[in-house]
Amino acid sequence: MPTTTAEHVPVTPGVLRPWIAGVRTLVFAEPPEETFVHLPDAVTKVVLRVTGDGRRDVLAVGPRVRASYHEGKGDISCVELRLAPGTVRPLLGVPAAHLVGRTVSLDGLPARAARRLARELRWLDPQEALPRIAEVLPGLLSEAVDPARAALLRAGVASLSVRMDRAPAQVRDVARELSVSERQLRNLFADGVGVSPKHFARIERIRTVVTRAGSAPWADLAAATGYFDQAHMTSDFRALMGVPPKSYVTGRLPAVMPCQVGRQA
Repeated sequence: MPTTTAEHVPVTPGVLRPWIAGVRTLVFAEPPEETFVHLPDAVTKVVLRVTGDGRRDVLAVGPRVRASYHEGKGDISCVELRLAPGTVRPLLGVPAAHLVGRTVSLDGLPARAARRLARELRWLDPQEALPRIAEVLPGLLSEAVDPARAALLRAGVASLSVRMDRAPAQVRDVARELSVSERQLRNLFADGVGVSPKHFARIERIRTVVTRAGSAPWADLAAATGYFDQAHMTSDFRALMGVPPKSYVTGRLPAVMPCQVGRQA
């Protein structure tokens, strides 16, 4: 994992919680000595990135369905806003599925809200941007988000998320609980999350396995995260991470790729 000179996860201001799932600021003074790993992530982020040569990018980083491995870069600071389920289309003007595997400039997106947010963020210090974001974002989104649709989507996300005190729900059961068809649930996730409910659940399980690796035997971890058995977990881990769990935790990783953050896909 990358070694940063500063990483801060501030408390998300209350006025942002209807639309922002989390905020993180990062500073890389030097390139990390270890491989920089982008885990699979079923979240779209808005990122203000400032490099040492003065370049400033305000980007939408879409959901990532598989891990990628990169050589890190130094002299970079950024602030990341993790958009809550259902925020992508109202803010950016496109369904979340349109951004899967992509990094695009907010200036190139169709929504006026996206371009306004880009103007507001571009010249801020990433480490001090949160108060201004809290001033601007509610005005851009308070009337754009459908509360009922967002609540339905977030209930589905919560049910399919991994909790160590219970097994994740099955997609068919979540649809039944929400009184929608499985097809409606898939459409809801495509628009508001970017991936299908099934793939969202896979990503959630793999991220949990990565963060809890070493805390319990592999078989116990597989059972706790909703897998049939350890073999099922290993197969899924290899598909999304590129290597088996044991290889990952011992640092036997795939070959690194050039870092393409900031490139429009």
